[in-house]
Amino acid sequence: MAISKLSIIVPAYNEERFVESILERLRTTELIAGISKEIIVINDCSTDATEAKVLAYRDAHPELDLVYLKHEFNQGKGAALHTGIAKASGEYCIVQDADLEYDPEEFNILLKPVIRGVADVVYGSRFMGGNAHRILFFWHSIGNKFLTFLSNMFTNLNLTDMETCYKLFRTDMVQSLNLKEKRFGFEPEVTAKISRIPNIRIYEVGISYYGRTFAEGKKINWKDGFRAIYCIFKYNLFS
Repeated sequence: MAISKLSIIVPAYNEERFVESILERLRTTELIAGISKEIIVINDCSTDATEAKVLAYRDAHPELDLVYLKHEFNQGKGAALHTGIAKASGEYCIVQDADLEYDPEEFNILLKPVIRGVADVVYGSRFMGGNAHRILFFWHSIGNKFLTFLSNMFTNLNLTDMETCYKLFRTDMVQSLNLKEKRFGFEPEVTAKISRIPNIRIYEVGISYYGRTFAEGKKINWKDGFRAIYCIFKYNLFS
């Protein structure tokens, strides 16, 4: 499938410190092969100035294809992604967290297998390649690798980073899935369900990772890890 537009889905909850910076990075990122950008920001009922900053940025850059959506009550990151995926109009879509942990310039790394016509889905792995990675939490990295291993056992994929934010999907394929998880269970659920599409072509490429500490606003915790384990079993064995 040819690609002329990429839909960038940005879930945001209380990201007033970072949302302007990520929008500026998205605006200035040039995609290869003349691909245009659609930016979809989903405000998951933030209680800070996230909304005001997104709307001010949109007003300051009317040339930018920026769609703003808002949940009337907080539902979780997965729910925000459901809203954004349903709205996406590009042939492919990708998730971009509103923080600064991932570099939008690396969209082009994920797009290359698509442009070559060999991929329907591309995962950006933080655990492969020679790109920059911030050194943070030992047990967090072990947890990620365990969840990926467990997921791979059921999906029969050989991913190195199932929990990565950077997942590039063919939009019609991901829109065809009946996604249910409203928080961080989105990652194992979408991986389980996308892997069952007949003849799906999934690739993985190495990316950078500029991780945040919890003091800097990181939101995932050990409870989300246990939920991910539950979701791996639920959506691979009982769905």
